[in-house]
Amino acid sequence: MNKIISYIFLAFVILSCGKQNPKDQKKFLEGYWEIDKVEMPGDSIVEYKASTTIDYLEIDGDSGFRKKMKPQISGNFKTTDDAEQVTLKIEDDSLRMYYKTPFDEWKETVLEIGEESLKILNRDGIIYHYKKYKPLFEDDEEER
Repeated sequence: MNKIISYIFLAFVILSCGKQNPKDQKKFLEGYWEIDKVEMPGDSIVEYKASTTIDYLEIDGDSGFRKKMKPQISGNFKTTDDAEQVTLKIEDDSLRMYYKTPFDEWKETVLEIGEESLKILNRDGIIYHYKKYKPLFEDDEEER
């Protein structure tokens, strides 16, 4: 009986260690994110070779905004004044992103995040995989 309890405890510890702390996830959110692939319910995956729009997130504390940006060859972005207001909350040991526009309100759950990747679950059960946006030409390449 003691062995069974020990195995259950060990499994719990191992599974608990693998989950990111939602408070630590916040520091990675800000910046430019490009969709890499999308997992649809039912095991369908759509991979993106290139994206015409980039998501820009600006976060200050527990709030901020997300804008859609269109990268230009010059290295600049085209954008509009439209932005989705974002509020961050930790619920059920997960980081939730609450969005609000004049037309809609919704939430997304951060599943995983790091310096170079982001994985988000939306209200429709769709999982978005993002990677940090890297411009076509780096500054040192333009000078050649």
